[in-house]
Order: sequence, then C-alpha cells, then structure tokens
Amino acid sequence: MKRIVKDPTTRRAEILEAAGELFRNQGYVHTTVDAIIQKVGVAKGTFYYYFKSKEEILEAFVHSMVDTLCEEYKKIAADSTLPVMEKVRQMLRSQSYHLDKQAEWMESLHRPENRELHERLNIAIILKIAPVLAQVIEQGNKEAVFHVENTLETVQFLLAGSQFLLESGIFHWEKEEQTKRLQAMQMIIERSLGAAPGSFSFL
Repeated sequence: MKRIVKDPTTRRAEILEAAGELFRNQGYVHTTVDAIIQKVGVAKGTFYYYFKSKEEILEAFVHSMVDTLCEEYKKIAADSTLPVMEKVRQMLRSQSYHLDKQAEWMESLHRPENRELHERLNIAIILKIAPVLAQVIEQGNKEAVFHVENTLETVQFLLAGSQFLLESGIFHWEKEEQTKRLQAMQMIIERSLGAAPGSFSFL
C-alpha cells in the first residue's frame, strides 16, 4: 500500500485534534502517547517529529484553544472605528459564542484528570488575552472613559479573579449566589478601571 504523505501543517493539526479528543474523553492524565498515535494512525517517529513529549502536545493544544479567541479579540481591538465600550461588548459576545461552541470541552476541564490542562489553559488566557485587553483599556484612558495605571497588571488581576471565582465548575454556585458575585464583579471592574458607575451593567 502506498504511504500517504501529508503536508506537515495538516499532519500536525491531525495529531493535535486526536490528542484533544482523547483529553476530552478520557482526560489528560489517562492519555498516553501510544493512544494518540493509534488514534491518528501514524508511526511513533512521526509523532516525535512534531512533538517531543505528551507535555509538549498539551502545551500546543492549550495554545491552539486560546489562539482562536485571541485572534478575534485582536481584530476587535485593532478596529479604529469602534469606541472602547463597544469593543468591550463585542469581546464579551465573542467570548460567549466561543464558550458555547466549546461547552462540552469546558465541562471536561473540571474533571480531576484534566486539572493540569485546566491550569495551563487559565495561564495561557492570562498571558495571551490580557495584553490585548490592556490595549483596549489604554484606548479607554485616551477617551477618558477609564482612568487606569498599570493597565496590564490590572487586567491580569481581573481576569484571574473572574476565571476562578465565577467558574461554575469549581464552586457550583446557586443562581442567586452567582448573580451576587456578578454584581460584585461589575463594581470591582468599574472601580479598578476608574469607569463610571453602571457602565458595566451589561455584564
């Protein structure tokens, strides 16, 4: 049988996709390199040509998840026709759409066997998304909508706090409890950014 030779970008994407399916279905802890190789149907040498270890493919997979949202945020941030609050609204809509598409995946992140994947994902979000949001906050400073010093660090703290405390898969808040925390988050964001009270009431 003739061996099928694929474009390296395509082959790498196939290996990442196979690994992602295994991480989702059986967890990162229980996924082996051999299982990934078997699922995608390549030789072990082919796997190691693209990834040196299971840890490296985890890192690549996490960044592939975050990069999609990050690129959408960058497009919104770069649109010079949009005022800052419209950019914030569009970014939140984009995030909501992204999370809805990844609902099954997000649920699997809360399993113990995916704890490391979840932690790496949160770190990647802070490192990749925060600089884009900081760029938007700087625009808000220029428009006198926000009044923030240390914009990047402020955004990182807000992201880290919201990711953890509002994570339903961690705390399992009742609806009323979640609502109270969202209201508190609105107030914290407005005060941290020096924004007018009520300007983030759409959260």
